[in-house]
Amino acid sequence: MTKKLIAIDLDGTTLNSHSLISPRTASVLKKATAAGHYVSIATGRPYRMSAQFYQQLQLETPMVTFNGALVHKPNMVWPYERELSIQKEIAFEILAQKEKLQLEFVAAENRETFFIDRLDNFEGEFFATEKITEANLFKNLTSNPTSLLVKTQKEVSSLVSASLISQFKDSVDVRTWGGPNAILEIVPKGVQKAMALSIVAHSLDVQPKNIIAFGDEHNDLELLDYAGWGVAMQNATNQLKAVANDVTPKTNDEDGLADYLEEFLAL
Repeated sequence: MTKKLIAIDLDGTTLNSHSLISPRTASVLKKATAAGHYVSIATGRPYRMSAQFYQQLQLETPMVTFNGALVHKPNMVWPYERELSIQKEIAFEILAQKEKLQLEFVAAENRETFFIDRLDNFEGEFFATEKITEANLFKNLTSNPTSLLVKTQKEVSSLVSASLISQFKDSVDVRTWGGPNAILEIVPKGVQKAMALSIVAHSLDVQPKNIIAFGDEHNDLELLDYAGWGVAMQNATNQLKAVANDVTPKTNDEDGLADYLEEFLAL
């Protein structure tokens, strides 16, 4: 049997619309691991918002978070670990332009922590927490962040993105979140999931042709293109479906990943 590296995005792919891994999807992924395959999370989420799923699936593989800015093995020393960051001066410069850019908030995230420019009107759903204190204020950011998040309005989001790219094009890339909110994610230049997954594959001695990757959004484009077999979810964007090798018959709310993987690997 040829061992496969199974790269799984979280939101909209492995997780259902309640941001949970269903019992069936968890069971199939555990069966894949038991069969000798490698399951590796590749998500845009920070580590602190994805660690619980790593634990639920009882994984021991490297994982990709922050859309590729961090690749590591949780809770252990791993010689291939890599974490890229943004100069904190850029974070403070964007904050200084908050009014000019029509931003509702500016936030900075690291592996375990996050910082935000103001405590009032805090929107906890963006950070998976309702707990926030003075320690989370932007003024307490002393290290280079792994990524930045800014919220604006949909009608100006493309202009905001263009302005940020123009100003900091040698240092960062700007990506948009899917969904109803105009959230822009600012990451270190060149960061994307495929680049990080290539480190995972190398560490496991798996060739790209033996990688199967699942995703649903624009930030999975390079991931599916890099994998030997890229699978878009039924609920994926049309742009992603266009580059995928296949599309799951069912959505993330219908255990589409589990059904597809079970058949594909004959589990």
